[in-house]
Amino acid sequence: MFRGIRPLLRGSTYSGALFAYCGALASLPLLPFAALPALAWSSASWGAQFALTVLVWSVLIGVIGLARTTRRVLIACARRMLGVALPDPVGERGRAGSPGDGAAASTAPASGADRLRTPLWLLSHVVLGWAGAQLSVLLFVVGLLLPGGWAGAEAGVSVNGWSLRADSGWQSWAAALCCLLLAAALCLAVTYALRWLAPRLLGPSSAERLALAAERERALAERNRLAHELHDSIGHTLTAATIQAAVAGEVLCADPVAARAALRSIEESTRAALEDLDYVLGMLREEKAGAAPARALADLPELLDRLRHAGAVVEPELSGDYAQVRGTLSRAAYRILQEGLTNALRHGAGGPIQVKVAAAPDSLELGVVNRTGSGSAKSPGVFPTSGHGLPGLAERVRLLHGELEAGPDGPEHWRLTVRLPVRLPA
Repeated sequence: MFRGIRPLLRGSTYSGALFAYCGALASLPLLPFAALPALAWSSASWGAQFALTVLVWSVLIGVIGLARTTRRVLIACARRMLGVALPDPVGERGRAGSPGDGAAASTAPASGADRLRTPLWLLSHVVLGWAGAQLSVLLFVVGLLLPGGWAGAEAGVSVNGWSLRADSGWQSWAAALCCLLLAAALCLAVTYALRWLAPRLLGPSSAERLALAAERERALAERNRLAHELHDSIGHTLTAATIQAAVAGEVLCADPVAARAALRSIEESTRAALEDLDYVLGMLREEKAGAAPARALADLPELLDRLRHAGAVVEPELSGDYAQVRGTLSRAAYRILQEGLTNALRHGAGGPIQVKVAAAPDSLELGVVNRTGSGSAKSPGVFPTSGHGLPGLAERVRLLHGELEAGPDGPEHWRLTVRLPVRLPA
């Protein structure tokens, strides 16, 4: 029994009923305007005038429901007063997030039925509010009047010839308790009705759900891209800085000039990595980040210099004109080489690292060859500690419609080769 009356004791039941009653009160200012056509039709009967007033009133309420602001306000109020989980309208989510989030949301198709859902909610809200308010107030007042003669001995209730007076003893008390319970149950019914209607009329439509799914897919793809950027940049910097610090420690006394050069290289590489980190963190926090660090093939000499400062022997084989490789392809090529060189530093067995960049009019070929050690058939460079090296490279190359080959090159070397198509600017 206690479980049955438990919903009547929850504050959310009465906050939902209060939400419905406030909706009814908010519609009152429209009544004078709704009554104007009926007053102009003075020759009609009272019933026709009443029906016309209700009709015009409903139309005015529906027109208000067509406004986007009305929908946003109703969703916010339903969340707070009804405790219903409702997402923001798709277009609002796009404007609240990053600039690109709402691009497809704003183009989500909206059918006529979808546009009518908010007016239908508003009409249901007002009707339930008025019906619930009148009946619950009536029951509550009757429940107060009946017991104990509080309103005088003449107070009572008559239904179909059956009368119950305030002086009817225990019967009046029992009837009063029933009236109060019915008033509470009516509040519960109104709240449940609104909670059932809210997801169906204020929740996302099928078109909005598709737009939300597309928005989540774009956000996930962007975060994956940022994760790749962070992995490539920070992973390379930490690997190079660790090796350079070890070199500086070994030659600090014997060759202070070389030690200072290694420390200066650490400073430069970590500063560049901090720029990348600030950009990625700004995007992950959905803040307005600064311009993305534009590491491209033009920055390759600087990358090779940092490796030389780390003590690596780099043998570059560069051919073609880098100027014809621009934009996303140039940045992706830089990150691919950076990842390959990082793996060569981290897992290589010493010896020269061969770097190949061949820019042709219709293709771009990248290659990194490093020594893995005697008899090694497996390159840890392709399977780094994090496990994201080769999968990340493969995904990046796939998105650029390129080809990736990675595997042993003889008994002691590992070769990474990437071929990317070049689209010349129109």
